[in-house]
This record gives sequence, structure tokens and C-alpha cells, in this order.
Amino acid sequence: MTGPRSPVTVEDVERARDRIDDVVHRTPLDTSRTFAEMSGAASVGLKLENVQRTGSFKIRGAYNKMAQLSPEERETGVIASSAGNHAQGVALAGDLLDVDTTIVVPEVTPAAKIDATRGYGAEVVVEGDIYERSYEYALERAEVSGRTFVHPFDDEAIIAGQGTIGFELLEQFPELDTVLVAIGGGGLISGVGTVLNAHDRDVRIVGVQPEGAAHAKPSLEAGEIRELSDVDTVAEGIADTRMLSTTFAVAREVVDDVVAVDDREIATAVALLAERAKTVAESAGAAPLAALLSHELDVAGEHVAVLVSGGNVNLTEHADLTRTGLAELGRYVDVRLAIEGWPTTLGAVMETVEDRGAELDRLERADRTAVDHPNRTPVTIGLEGSGPDHLREVLAALSEMQGVTIVERTPDVS
Repeated sequence: MTGPRSPVTVEDVERARDRIDDVVHRTPLDTSRTFAEMSGAASVGLKLENVQRTGSFKIRGAYNKMAQLSPEERETGVIASSAGNHAQGVALAGDLLDVDTTIVVPEVTPAAKIDATRGYGAEVVVEGDIYERSYEYALERAEVSGRTFVHPFDDEAIIAGQGTIGFELLEQFPELDTVLVAIGGGGLISGVGTVLNAHDRDVRIVGVQPEGAAHAKPSLEAGEIRELSDVDTVAEGIADTRMLSTTFAVAREVVDDVVAVDDREIATAVALLAERAKTVAESAGAAPLAALLSHELDVAGEHVAVLVSGGNVNLTEHADLTRTGLAELGRYVDVRLAIEGWPTTLGAVMETVEDRGAELDRLERADRTAVDHPNRTPVTIGLEGSGPDHLREVLAALSEMQGVTIVERTPDVS
């Protein structure tokens, strides 16, 4: 690729590494034979930024930016907008550097991220239905208050800080052929790509976006920023509508390809990371693994790094994503039953499930609807099995029970 000189250089990232060295963790790279076999790769390394301070990579860029503020700027304070992880990075950096911080977050931000941000001493303002509205509001507040606006991605110092992950990848995974990195606004992939591209131009740098927020590929193909009118994805951490000038200028120099994954593929990746890698990832953090397992990329025989960028997800959401992922794998089904002889028959249902080696994930007495038989009790259960054949066996056993009728199953595994 050719074009004007990139606004961020590998030397910028080197200086950022020195600046943040005593603040950030050198996160582990966990190899996964399972994911290598599933994708056909020679090896797969999971770069676990979900165990970074604040639960994501964002502290790297935030601290690098705020450590360079002038005394006057530190005294006045900073303001930032964020879907959650940048908020925590800025809040922690403010706490470490004794800088007052205000964070504007959109309404979709998980409560766990808001609580964690407040825990670092920041003021949190909830404003806007999507990130773009929060961003605009924060800029207005910055202009009125005189606070320094700390951009979540479109800033040379932010990009350089995120790029320090690239140096760790080179040290931990020197045989690296391809790296998969989620793209929201593009700060992470721009920084990591700057380091890897300077080290070895043969390393393939692939961006990953959810289908409901896939702006990067059309922008890079057109050679100009393309903005989405709206976004629709479970991955709120990368639900941006566009890149901006700085990230676009860097990304067009270092990004080799961009692939999109759907929300169900992301949920499957969340479930597999929990089960196989014993790691909790938020939806945005799991997107690169979803791309690896989607077969959209040919990684046969390659050494592939998957950047798990964050793990800030509340437990209820994680459980829901995991159930969806297991359903996609044919290992989970929700079933609505009509039961005669409540509650005695219910005990027999539980025994039948247990006898056939399945897990009863949940059991609830359902609200009665107009179509329910007046002399039957509606019940919903969640079943987890080893695969579609196992679940079909359990459902067949339930359907043969006296006093039990299967009304509905989702998804249909019959």
C-alpha cells in the first residue's frame, strides 16, 4: 500500500511502551490446540487482554495519552466518551495520575462497566442511545468546561499506547503469520498493525467487525471513510459507525483484510472461550475468535494470534451469550412443556433428563397463555447436552412420558 506518511510510527509506540511499562500488565498468550484443530491453523495463540488492568486493553492508550498532559491540562481535568472499556481506562489513568475525569457513556453500556468506572473515582454521565450521541455530547461538554477530551481511538497517543500489544506479540509468538483484531473505531488495529508491519510486512493483519457495524471494509476498499447510519450488534464495545481521520490514515497502511461475523457466531465464540480456554470474554473481545472459526479466512498451516481485547461483561449477559452459543453448536435447547399432574410429573421429568446424562440448566413455571390447556401446567426448561443427537434422545424420552407434552422447542433439533 502507498500513501502519505502514517501519523503514528513504531518509534511512537516504543516511547509509549516505556511510558506505560510500570502501569500495564504484560498479558499472557495462551496457546489453544483445540482452536488450531477447529480452524486448520498450525497453532493459535490467544492474547488475553481481558485480564489486563480494568479488564481490557484500553488502559494502555488512555495512560499514554494522559501521562503527556500539561500541568494546566491535568489541573482542569479530562472528559471522555466510551461504550465502557475506554471509560475504565481513562478513569484508572486519572486515578493514577491524580487527574479529575468525567465519562459520558451510551444507554446500552452494561451496568458492570459503569459501576467499575465509578469505582475508579470518575463521574459517569449516561447520555445517548448509541455511542455517536455520547461522543457528540462529550465534545460539547469539553468545549464548555475547558476539559481535555480524551478520544477513545482517533488520537496518535491513544493508538501508540494500544500498539504496545504488538511488541508483546512479537516476543511471545515470534512465529506469527496472521493476527486477528477487532475493529470499532480502529485504534487497536492501527497501533498493533504499526508495530507488526514495521517488524515484518509478511505478517497478515486482519480486522474483524460484527455484520451490524461493518464499516471498515467498505471504507478501506473505497479509499475514503464510509459512515453507517446506525449499528445493530450484540458487540457494543465495537459498535462504532465509522473510523475517523487518524485511524483511517493508519489502517489503510497496515490492515490487509477485514472480515465480518454475525452475532450468533460471536456468541458461539464467547461460549467456546469459556469452555475450552477457561476465559471470560465480552462479545467484542470474542469477535476475532468468531472470525477464525467462521472459515471466512484461509489460515491452513499458519500461526495465528487472536486478540481477546476485553472481558468486561456482566454475568447475566455472559450466561445468555453462552446459551446462544451452545444452541448454535447444537448443544442447548429451550423446551416448553405441558404437564399433567403437577408437581409429581415434574419430578419424573427431572429424573428422565438426569438418567440420560443431560443437564437441566433451568426450569420455570411459565405464564399461561390462551392456547394452553386449562388442565395442564406450562413449564419451560433449558437442556444442555453433548450434541444434537444427544438432545434428540432426551426429547424423545420426554415425549414418551405419560402426562408430558412437548409444546415447543427452540431451536428445533428434531
